[in-house]
Amino acid sequence: MGDDSMQRALAWLQDVVQGKIGHGLDTRVLEGLRVVHAGKGFILFDLVVPNGVSDVDGNWHVGALASLLDLLGGVTIFSFANSVISSVDFNVSYYSTAKIQEHVEIESKVTANKGKLIHVVVEVKRKGNGEVIAVGKQWMALNKLTVSQVSNIGQRKSCSK
Repeated sequence: MGDDSMQRALAWLQDVVQGKIGHGLDTRVLEGLRVVHAGKGFILFDLVVPNGVSDVDGNWHVGALASLLDLLGGVTIFSFANSVISSVDFNVSYYSTAKIQEHVEIESKVTANKGKLIHVVVEVKRKGNGEVIAVGKQWMALNKLTVSQVSNIGQRKSCSK
């Protein structure tokens, strides 16, 4: 199960990054994302903050950062549970700003499994000095949808625009 769920999670993420499924915002916030290491319930990412997610001051927009945390948390839980999930509680703590084109690393890991509820923590740090930029904590509930059903929903939404 672990290898299959990991492969499926990373394939789904790649489809979102490439704009094959999901929404334009998803593709924009994940632009340039690279997986450095992946294991069941743990993924390490590398990212240069893309130009398309800037606020008026040239910083990483906090909404775009929150979207990234939500997406990566979901992918990490899928790699652990081999199931699609729904957010039931999500919070973000912002500790610092990051500029556009700044290099960051993102660590996402499952920290608790309560059966149908799973907790994930996603931490964004400045590459080099390790300064924490933001931490997202999220409880997600497993549901019965398959990845292909979710992909089809995303494609229908994209086609209807």
